[in-house]
Amino acid sequence: MARSKKTLIILSVAVLLLLCCFPLIISEHYMIVSLLIMGISFVPFMYRFSKQKLTSRELVMLAILGAIAAVSRVPFASLPSVQPTTFVIIAVAIVLGPQSGFVIGVLAAIVSNLFLGQGPWTPWQMYAWGMIGLTAGLLRNTLFMKHLLGRCVYGFGVGFLFGWFMNLWFVVSMINQISWTEILLYYSASFYFDLAHALSNVFFLLLFSNAWIKIIKRFKTKYGLFE
Repeated sequence: MARSKKTLIILSVAVLLLLCCFPLIISEHYMIVSLLIMGISFVPFMYRFSKQKLTSRELVMLAILGAIAAVSRVPFASLPSVQPTTFVIIAVAIVLGPQSGFVIGVLAAIVSNLFLGQGPWTPWQMYAWGMIGLTAGLLRNTLFMKHLLGRCVYGFGVGFLFGWFMNLWFVVSMINQISWTEILLYYSASFYFDLAHALSNVFFLLLFSNAWIKIIKRFKTKYGLFE
């Protein structure tokens, strides 16, 4: 699986370059770009399938967890930036690894936006949540992520990083019409929304991450998934 991890990281960098270098294309054809990112997220699994059969149970589990991550965002739509989606992505990545974490992040964004509204921001959300899952998966065997406090610190940090990254889609699309002062003001204005996201991540991780990780591990062990 090490090779598929490297492949996913390389593809992630390629997607980031696409998002930053072709903002006009993304704004006009965001659904095509969204589907492209979703396809890229499954490349490591396609590679694994060519080497080792991917079971139907593994696909079903990914689909269910992706649906949970997406649907859990909808009831909190009236509370800006407060949602358990990031928590679900982190918990899944810690147990199932970076590839699964990236896939769940990508699916959570595009599926939840079917209810909350698609737009040029969708590919950026897919990438941001995907990278949160990928990074959590890469760090899952560290002492930092094995402890509840470490997971809460990670959740708090990515809450701000998610918001800062999402601000980029506006900045990049207006790159020729926006000054550095306006960029700083734009980022400053998002502080309270980013703080709400960060604190909600800590809240959900603090209360539910141990139980979720235990449950997902139980399913993984019982059915021999993602070995």
